[in-house]
Amino acid sequence: MISKNYFLHNFSNLLSKNTHCMKISKNVILITGGTSGIGFELVKQLYNFDNILIVTSSNQENLDKLKSLFPNIITLVCDLSDNISVRNLINKILNDYKEINIIINNAGIQNNYSWTDEKEGYFKIENEISINFTSPTLIIYGLLPLLLSNQNSAVVNVSSALAFAPKKSAPIYCGTKAAIHIMTKALRYQLEMSSVKVFEIIPSLVDTPMAKGRPGEKVSPAQVVKDFLISFENDKFEINVGKTKFLRLIQRISPKFADNLLKNG
Repeated sequence: MISKNYFLHNFSNLLSKNTHCMKISKNVILITGGTSGIGFELVKQLYNFDNILIVTSSNQENLDKLKSLFPNIITLVCDLSDNISVRNLINKILNDYKEINIIINNAGIQNNYSWTDEKEGYFKIENEISINFTSPTLIIYGLLPLLLSNQNSAVVNVSSALAFAPKKSAPIYCGTKAAIHIMTKALRYQLEMSSVKVFEIIPSLVDTPMAKGRPGEKVSPAQVVKDFLISFENDKFEINVGKTKFLRLIQRISPKFADNLLKNG
């Protein structure tokens, strides 16, 4: 049984560690997948708040185009499907950008296919897991010493409403987003007595190149980032965007009905 003194001691420590809400200015921020979709909008909105932005993509040409729009950003090529490339990114930041205090794991891919018909499944499965789950966890682990030593530090992971109610055409995407959700929650527990805060952006279907041609109401990347920044400044750690709020409510009332809503999405 947990004693009253134990509870009071830990509650007091928690308050003393996290008494200040996050600031959205004067940060050094890593944004993965920053050349399109939510990542691009993160760059666009955070650029005007006197932040140093380190933006990654696997495509140098796309990074060059981004830098022409936002000249003061730092761009680094990183292929999140390649562990060596990810380790090189981590080492580069450890050596050259020690002031980093916020990581935003935004990059992700979604493959839609039937396992009974797909001929390139081995590659697609490994690639999707690496980009969506393995690499974000490696980046957090590798850069955590810097976050712990800097002020106003945070980890921000982008997951999906599909983490809670999957669709049948994208089992690996849904599985990796569910894994990101649970990992984020567990990491928040690990770091709750530290100065590093752990956030999760959980959007419904977003109007990005990934969702091109798909039916259904889509939330704009601008709205996703707007909701995130408001929640970030108020230390709201799980940010449900768009219909995610409704989905999670329905799931608590009737999990089967929630599953059927997205099963064929």
